Amino acid sequence: MAELKETYACVPSTERGRGILISGDSKSNSILYCNGRSVIIRYLDRPLQVAVYGEHGYQATVARYSPNGEWIASADVSGTVRIWGTHNDFVLKKEFRVLSGRIDDLQWSPDGMRIVACGDGKGKSLVRTFMWDSGTNVGEFDGHSRRVLSCAFKPTRPFRIATCGEDFLVNFYEGPPFKFKLSHREHSNFVNCLRFSPDGSKLITVSSDKKGIIYDAKTGDIIGELSSEDGHKGSIYAVSWSPDSKQVLTVSADKSAKVWDISDDGKGTVKKTLASPGSGGVEDMLVGCLWQNDYLVTVSLGGTISIFSASDLEKPPMSFSGHMKNVNSLAVLRSDPKIILTSSYDGLIVKWIQGIGYSGKLERKVNSQIKCFAVVEGEIVSCAFDNKIWRVSLLGDQCGDANSIDVGNQPNDLSLALNSPELILVSIETGVILLRGTKVLSTINLGFTVTASAISPDGTEAIVGGQDGKLHLYSITGDSFSEEVVLEKHRGAITVIRYSPDVSMFASADVNREAVVWDRASREVKLKNMLYHTARINCLAWSPDNTMVATGSLDTCVIIYDISKPASYRITIKGAHLGGVYGLAFTDEHSIVSSGEDACVRVWGITPQ
Repeated sequence: MAELKETYACVPSTERGRGILISGDSKSNSILYCNGRSVIIRYLDRPLQVAVYGEHGYQATVARYSPNGEWIASADVSGTVRIWGTHNDFVLKKEFRVLSGRIDDLQWSPDGMRIVACGDGKGKSLVRTFMWDSGTNVGEFDGHSRRVLSCAFKPTRPFRIATCGEDFLVNFYEGPPFKFKLSHREHSNFVNCLRFSPDGSKLITVSSDKKGIIYDAKTGDIIGELSSEDGHKGSIYAVSWSPDSKQVLTVSADKSAKVWDISDDGKGTVKKTLASPGSGGVEDMLVGCLWQNDYLVTVSLGGTISIFSASDLEKPPMSFSGHMKNVNSLAVLRSDPKIILTSSYDGLIVKWIQGIGYSGKLERKVNSQIKCFAVVEGEIVSCAFDNKIWRVSLLGDQCGDANSIDVGNQPNDLSLALNSPELILVSIETGVILLRGTKVLSTINLGFTVTASAISPDGTEAIVGGQDGKLHLYSITGDSFSEEVVLEKHRGAITVIRYSPDVSMFASADVNREAVVWDRASREVKLKNMLYHTARINCLAWSPDNTMVATGSLDTCVIIYDISKPASYRITIKGAHLGGVYGLAFTDEHSIVSSGEDACVRVWGITPQ
């Protein structure tokens, strides 16, 4: 049996020059955000407890709790809204095709009976309100000519709906059934976000023209604006009201968040400017915010989530981050198996500690992309799309000096000789390259297309897998290779080869969903019929005591085999990562870490059957 112990969640997908929407439920103190096709539910007071909803067929854009907290409505770029329950495995209630393009915002009515959604509808309607159970339209929404970025439902009677967007307009509709009432064009740039105050008395809009305007919620008249002294110096992307309707939180491209006091007559003055933690680069621009109970949540363009305390604004925030893109490689430190390093191809390396979670990003001096990486004592070795192999020294939480070596070809795979980590075997399409330190010892053309390789810990033997599914064993003396034997069993290109920790066995896997465990001395097949995946195998890991081997595949599953039993006695983790599993490692005999396309990292506990 395998059970999920911990999830290290991904961060919200962000986009330069656009705000993003995070929302929450004040009763359970959880927040919702989207990354790829997933909707993430995480709890502000319990960072390791994360739930993921992955049923959207397209990239999800926004999700919101219903007023009673029982349902969540989430929308995606195809214009579909799905309504699902927060309990019982996220049972689907309804699915509606609402707009013909991307949905940018949606909001529940205060009685939970209607939903308003807005976005980009190719030439057709840009805003729709519908009954949550039947999907029937409630009113007509004319008056916008371009993409509508935000919409809001007035929380008290008489009901109003306000919308704003890329045509610089703020429109009011009254109903139900809703019909156009009036329009304002006070902003001189995109209007990014609008929100009614919780007591239903005011509405605020914020825009890329650095202004915020406050309206009377019932009549729609302008009553004031956010003061320009000490105001934002960049586009304001999002705004959120305090629960008592007396303050708002805004975030901006000028990398700061501000808390404003809103007077009864609609004037806004800055109470406190919250500086965002970070180096001050582009990725520190703030694009999303939420005021929930006593928490102020801000999200930066790089995905860092910072949580401030509303009652004590001087207190430094709690920040956590993670990956935004596919986590394509993962390593566990041999000296301290509780420390996990993961990398995604955008060049981000994140350090996690089992039991604690996020422990910081590793800042490298040169931020190159990463295709695969390996970790040995105090050093990270990575290869990327620029034909270079990087060796970066690792000092605690920071990266030290980096040395690179240009191998002249695109590396597919790299393997370290663990007992003499100076030695690296790099596979390229035509053959392999042997490196010592940052010097090329030899480049060997093997005469077949290479797809994977591994070097033994003592550096005397190499196994090279080809496009034709054959495994070639070579003995290495100095810098020369001599072929010992060719093993034929696989029926597809080899994707990964790994030696067992005691080097008595090795395992290989292919694109044709098969894995094989071999005995190293006799070169016979030790465990066969490992054919339980339904798509190509991306990664493979051995347990530290050499008794188990695990495979992770594009079919979203992780399968753990016991070497001493037939392959049918397997443990399967179904749906480990939406979109496929790309990284796998054991931290000890009873736990395994996996990472994948959904940008999350998960720790599983294994109990033998």
